[in-house]
Amino acid sequence: MKQDMIAILDLGSTKNTNLARAIRDLGVYSEIYPHDITAEEIKELKNLKGIVLFGGENRIVDGEAVEINEELYTLGFPMISIDHPTSKCETKFDEMPDEETLKAFVFDTCKAEANWNVKNFIEDQVELIRNQVGDKKVLLALSGGVDSSVVAALLIKAIGKQLVCVHVNHGLMRKGESESVVEIFKNQMDANLIYVDAEERFLGKLEGVADPEEKRKIIGAEFIRVFEEEARKLEGIDFLAQGTIYPDIVESGTKTAKVVKSHHNVGGLPEDLGFELVEPLYYLFKDEVRACGVELGLPHDMVYRQPFPGPGLGVRCLGAITKDRLEAVRESDAILREEFANAGLDKTVWQYFTAVPDFKSVGVRDNARSFEYPVIIRAVNTVDAMTATIEHIDWAILDKITNRILKEVKNVNRVCYDLSPKPSATIEWE
Repeated sequence: MKQDMIAILDLGSTKNTNLARAIRDLGVYSEIYPHDITAEEIKELKNLKGIVLFGGENRIVDGEAVEINEELYTLGFPMISIDHPTSKCETKFDEMPDEETLKAFVFDTCKAEANWNVKNFIEDQVELIRNQVGDKKVLLALSGGVDSSVVAALLIKAIGKQLVCVHVNHGLMRKGESESVVEIFKNQMDANLIYVDAEERFLGKLEGVADPEEKRKIIGAEFIRVFEEEARKLEGIDFLAQGTIYPDIVESGTKTAKVVKSHHNVGGLPEDLGFELVEPLYYLFKDEVRACGVELGLPHDMVYRQPFPGPGLGVRCLGAITKDRLEAVRESDAILREEFANAGLDKTVWQYFTAVPDFKSVGVRDNARSFEYPVIIRAVNTVDAMTATIEHIDWAILDKITNRILKEVKNVNRVCYDLSPKPSATIEWE
């Protein structure tokens, strides 16, 4: 990065990402580092202007207080301490500083410049990608979601036809999703796209598996196997691009925070394959990824399409996946998206989807007792996917969605609305 930076040292706070976002909102780049970073590692950080020590209730781990290397205090960088007992910092706060106080530290004390923006980020990444890749080819898993689409656009800008996109239809896509990916990227954008139909392969591996973490791991591992097979069919593939973003890294656990959930982007590849990773969005929050997409000229509908997890409907067909419940999720989700678009909610609600649990309840269908599945509707708003609030949907809209689902979706006799924010819930059910 060529931009000025403020480093946040994680000494156990649960609000590291909130602070990083607040500093970035001031136009200054900020990044989170582990509490045991060394003085030498700090010296290697480019354009570092200041350091925040961020403690909190989790600063006691395994019976011992999380501390930092004493040498860091001698480096001469301006420091503030938040929720962390120390006598070495002149400025200390018992809670998050307000915007004016943060501005004073970032601009007056640290003398940082507000030079962090998506245009500068893209220019930096294009240069970094070209330096990393050279004249080699890059393989990208193109799901058609926001992250992979922005990665594709960024790589096309940087290396053009050296990018090879692979779209894997794992049978867990939303209704019409794979067809849309082929139409937009291959037919309209003339991307070098390989389509792989692996539905039966994935569903076979997932048969009878109910644990959500195990499902994610199976899907992630199978993705890697598919890419490995496709890569071995091609020549000159030395790099694998991934749409890993900052919340993926944070939620996969740090030294002072527990894992929220595993991400299929976080992990490795078979060593004998020899791929080197290209992850240009690694330090961006979701809204920053979207801003990059707009700057890169991607269609609005693509940049602001519904967030969709890598494991797809596999994490919305709760428990062991069955074809009848998978189809119920797919069809009810299509109805929800259509009605939200009709009501204009697709432009105001960040994420909305349906989930189908692995239990049935008694109902009535065609004047007879039925024993069928419920559909759960979830609609949330968020800025960075780290916290989320519930969207208050008009009852008339919910009534219409409910009636359509009950009439048009097979094996369903109830519709429920999830009112749980994040935290304590996550955005997805699994």
